[in-house]
Amino acid sequence: MPSVSVILAVFNAEKYLRQAVASVLDQTFGDFEFIVIDDGSTDSSLSVLRSFDDRRLKIISRDNKGLTPTLNEGLSLANGEFIARMDADDVSLPTRFAKQVAYLNQHPDVVCVGSRVTTIDPYGSPLSQTDHKLTHEEIEAELLQGIGWSIVHPAAMMRKDAVMKVGGYREQFKTSQDLDLWLRLGEVGKLANLPEPLVQYRQHFESVASTKADEQWRVKSIIVGDAYTRRGKTPPAQWPFSRRVPLPRVEQLKRWTWAALKAGNPEVARRHATQVVWCAPLSVDSWKVMLCALRGR
Repeated sequence: MPSVSVILAVFNAEKYLRQAVASVLDQTFGDFEFIVIDDGSTDSSLSVLRSFDDRRLKIISRDNKGLTPTLNEGLSLANGEFIARMDADDVSLPTRFAKQVAYLNQHPDVVCVGSRVTTIDPYGSPLSQTDHKLTHEEIEAELLQGIGWSIVHPAAMMRKDAVMKVGGYREQFKTSQDLDLWLRLGEVGKLANLPEPLVQYRQHFESVASTKADEQWRVKSIIVGDAYTRRGKTPPAQWPFSRRVPLPRVEQLKRWTWAALKAGNPEVARRHATQVVWCAPLSVDSWKVMLCALRGR
């Protein structure tokens, strides 16, 4: 039996999939199985997956069912003591599994450990390093405010027995299923984050955070309300959730341009700036952004 079962759900992810899969297969900790479920992709995702030749890789392809049922299917196939999540557009750093397995072995009361992450733009240029809370008490306090990001889903490693004890992912939630799972796991053990970034978390316009922000906001009150009820507590009279509104496309592109310049990646900055001008060709500010990108500063 492998120590770790890695679960990756794939749906039309050809753009970033090869790098995501390679980052798992290149881990310094090699005792894992890699369960990849192609959830009815209509692009070349399945061909990308089949191009890898690694005995640890187990590919399942079938019609589309959605993310949450696919994650539960992965759990049902997992043989490892630990479950590592991964997303098809992110990158796991080489020592991620080794450090998370070591932490879980040293802290038997912890049922789920994540890590801080480095956010990257669509081209992989760094944007920022997060300052996630590290302790159970801090993480749970944020979760009860509806902040599922308190543990980054594709940076999480969990004890399988704890995940199965709480019933896995609840399939009535098509988004924010991670927030719901973290809250339920926190009722049977402790949650933690490692202080160093072990995952590169990619921002792009096709991500769930960009396309399903309204749905995520809608279900938070249900998920957190359930958590209060299970804890025997009275929910707040008014939820303190702030509604996350994605930036307009041109403003997001500008931010990525400046971040790429700051990171010393002028070629990436020029790609973003070109899209800025394409989106708002009559804006003087767009051409200022392009000029700075061309100058490289």
